[in-house]
Amino acid sequence: IQPPRISPAFNSEVNCRSLSFSSAIRSLRISAPRWSHGVDWRYPVSLRSQIGTVSPVLERFHRKIATMASEHPFSGLLQTLPKPGGGEFGKYYSLPALNDPRIEKLPYSIRILLESAIRNCDNFQVMKEDVEKIIDWENSAPKLVEVPFKPARVLLQDFTGVPAVVDLASMREAIKNLGSEPDKINPLVPVDLVVDHSVQVDVARSENAVQANMDLEFKRNKERFAFLKWGSSAFRNMLVVPPGSGIVHQVNLEYLGRVVFNTDGILYPDSVVGTDSHTTMIDGLGVAGWGVGGIEAEAAMLGQPMSMVLPGVVGFKLSGKLRSGVTATDLVLTVTQMLRKHGVVGKFVEFYGEGMGELSLADRATIANMSPEYGATMGFFPVDHVTLQYLKLTGRSDETVSMIEAYLRANKLFIDYNEAQQERVYSSYLELDLTSVEPCISGPKRPHDRVPLKDMKADWHSCLDSKVGFKGFAISKEQQNKTVKFSFNGEPAELKHGSVVIAAITSCTNTSNPSVMLGAGLVAKKACELGLEVKPWVKTSLAPGSGVVTKYLLQSGLQKYLNQQGFNIVGYGCTTCIGNSGDLNDSVAAAIADNDLVAAAVLSGNRNFEGRVHPLTRANYLASPPLVVAYALAGTVDIDFEKEPIGTGKDGKEVYFKDVWPSSEEVAQVVQSSVLPEMFKSTYEAITKGNQLWNQLTVTSSSLYAWDPESTYIHEPPYFNGMTMVPPGPRTVKDAHCLLLLGDSITTDHISPAGSIQKDSPAAKFLLDHGVDRKDFNSYGSRRGNDEVMARGTFANIRIVNKLLNGEVGPKTVHIPTGEKLFVYDAAQRYKSAGIDTIVIAGAEYGSGSSRDWAAKGPMLQ
Repeated sequence: IQPPRISPAFNSEVNCRSLSFSSAIRSLRISAPRWSHGVDWRYPVSLRSQIGTVSPVLERFHRKIATMASEHPFSGLLQTLPKPGGGEFGKYYSLPALNDPRIEKLPYSIRILLESAIRNCDNFQVMKEDVEKIIDWENSAPKLVEVPFKPARVLLQDFTGVPAVVDLASMREAIKNLGSEPDKINPLVPVDLVVDHSVQVDVARSENAVQANMDLEFKRNKERFAFLKWGSSAFRNMLVVPPGSGIVHQVNLEYLGRVVFNTDGILYPDSVVGTDSHTTMIDGLGVAGWGVGGIEAEAAMLGQPMSMVLPGVVGFKLSGKLRSGVTATDLVLTVTQMLRKHGVVGKFVEFYGEGMGELSLADRATIANMSPEYGATMGFFPVDHVTLQYLKLTGRSDETVSMIEAYLRANKLFIDYNEAQQERVYSSYLELDLTSVEPCISGPKRPHDRVPLKDMKADWHSCLDSKVGFKGFAISKEQQNKTVKFSFNGEPAELKHGSVVIAAITSCTNTSNPSVMLGAGLVAKKACELGLEVKPWVKTSLAPGSGVVTKYLLQSGLQKYLNQQGFNIVGYGCTTCIGNSGDLNDSVAAAIADNDLVAAAVLSGNRNFEGRVHPLTRANYLASPPLVVAYALAGTVDIDFEKEPIGTGKDGKEVYFKDVWPSSEEVAQVVQSSVLPEMFKSTYEAITKGNQLWNQLTVTSSSLYAWDPESTYIHEPPYFNGMTMVPPGPRTVKDAHCLLLLGDSITTDHISPAGSIQKDSPAAKFLLDHGVDRKDFNSYGSRRGNDEVMARGTFANIRIVNKLLNGEVGPKTVHIPTGEKLFVYDAAQRYKSAGIDTIVIAGAEYGSGSSRDWAAKGPMLQ
């Protein structure tokens, strides 16, 4: 936790320049853009009614910041952007008007930070010195200097958005208890919340799967959804996109992304922070965006600048063109491995070079999406002609696109590859010839463990042989060829190590890309024509990222072939990629569990950590959508696609991978004829109208939420209990016991899992005690609005390795005073009741991942 930054202009303990959430969970109380301790500098009269007598120091402080805020240090840079046919688009803070040659050499991603600092400079939250630091990026970045950044908007999904709205609602309660007006708590920047993380694949391989799964989704989550619907009307500046609309990052790419804002006549670049780590997908559109913890997002919502280390920027040059049959997924897995090896944590990656013209916007978004997997803050693609074409394709108006191009060109934020390029300076350089990329997948337990497709069989057997680890399962030689026979719906079936039991076309990473989605349809079509069929015990599913995907799959005529292979559409949300894969058939589950099989899942996702996709799939591979279909047809990952057949056709002949794999030319033809602008327009014109189930939810119009103390979904958190106008300050930790002893790569999935609630866990006991049936447990992610469930779910990952347990895997620990083995939550509570402090010891990359808010809150509440 970082301490508050102190402005050199003031020398008083009240002059916190930019509170991080070290105290913000206690002190962000009023929607004041300049002050964080419950005081709105714009309302000096109401100030006295809030806190009574104001100290002379505070009075002088308020006069000082009010004077500073009225004088913009860079007002001389404000210029008018004319329209080509007369009139003006608006005014903007001009970077060229600085007349500083250093700007021409800055990476485009750093120029966006610079524009934001200039526009928001008030010499309080953002100082003139901060602007100079960014201009001098080449010299200042290696010194790890800090700069403030104010994003243009905030993006939420429901798993992380519900707790953010819970915190806002509880802040209103706190303000009321302090005698002030609850309505002062509001987001100060636009907040877009897309409900996409709650749909589960309960029903698959059915024409009715979408409606059946949505009915179950609303049944489980009615209370959460009603809470979000209340929030959308109770808080200003908040848009909620209802369930069933798509995946947050695809909706952001196709609809919510502005690229350039025009607010009250001032033009500025779109930028966004989101409570999902894959917010970086929008970087493919030339919008600076990245994931932050929920606590940081709430601070940004309430007008606080983010304090960030001025990042180094890795220049990643692309050349050449992908070979026929190679997909964007193959490219992103290759890029991920390269960047993990290079080391890009805390850095921006900026892509450039002649190869950019060979990548579609969707391909760029695929690469940007996996920034968290290669460790970068951003994987940024500056706006160019490809971006403008995509904006038109997705239904943005000609006038809007014209304004975007004119502004970005005028402010040196547009890259035109038809013009001579000014050499930009980067912190380090990488280069990739796109012709060198080969088909691949990643796994079985980490996204950056790339395996070339031609080496997959050998790599799989190496994993079976190797000791338990990221690339090992320790299966003895005599057990490796074991075959388990069982009955599936009355028909004979069999599984082996490596058998595919889940094949899911899922996730924002790939479902936003028409080439790989239509490519999957072509594989299914060729397989159907040859007489191949996916085995019925493979749980197949297709969860598009927006309704647009359904429209172009139907337009192309390929959806019917996907249906024939079991890839019926199951819903519009994240599904399998975040662990919402639903139950396996009982007979399949028993065959795996009773025989200790290493079963496999193949998914077009971005995360494959063990225990995330499904508790029974110990091997999980990331692959392109067409490869997902191919592996589903083969039924196993234990196959050499170059030498072994994937099945037997209707004529009795063996069918090989090459017989069903489409060429890049085939895919391009279908994309050209099937992906149409009208599809985007019609989809997004209807998106905020909701659906029948959403529209039937009734909510109150009160500005205060009516908390139900018995609710197991939405609960008023204890953060503000007993809050006063003065934060309590830090406390010491003394004579602490070790609660957990962990190794490297402990992600937020380990600390605060989003998946299923195990039946014997402390969270399960809590839910049962509150009258919730096991079938209604739902997931941890869906219950992030209830602190009591989440505290019990902290460190509840079934695959976490606590070294205090001497090799045993699971969510338990040793209570050191007694030597008892207990669930982590139970041990923590026993320590707490005895007044004993505890610490967690962990290695490198602790806390990396999406759910950093609950990864911080959970241990604190334990």
